[in-house]
Amino acid sequence: MPRRVLTGRVTSDKMDKTVTVLVDRRIMHPLYKKFIRRSKKYAAHDEANECKAGDVVRIVECPPISKRKTWTVIERMARCLSMRRLTPWRPLPRVPMRISAPTPTRSLPKLTCKGGKNDPSRIQPGSCR
Repeated sequence: MPRRVLTGRVTSDKMDKTVTVLVDRRIMHPLYKKFIRRSKKYAAHDEANECKAGDVVRIVECPPISKRKTWTVIERMARCLSMRRLTPWRPLPRVPMRISAPTPTRSLPKLTCKGGKNDPSRIQPGSCR
């Protein structure tokens, strides 16, 4: 039986001689005929520890190396030039704002409705419960 060969992007290289590879594939929905993106993560053996997060690699099936690791990196196809999408989100540093003197606000005329249901002159003693 031929070995499967997959291409994916390294998402984690924090383990020793192991990388996590995210493999994307597109399938057509059986009813709606729209292409859907499916992805799966594989743990792959990297003997030389040369793969970094963001690299595009080719992995091949192999006999089990550990409980989760049944793939081996055979080729590093492209290096990651930008880790922009893979780094966790961090808030921007806070820059002290210059507080200026408060600007004077115009006072708007107060609108009152005479004779409405909330008019205090309409309330009679004993009508509120």
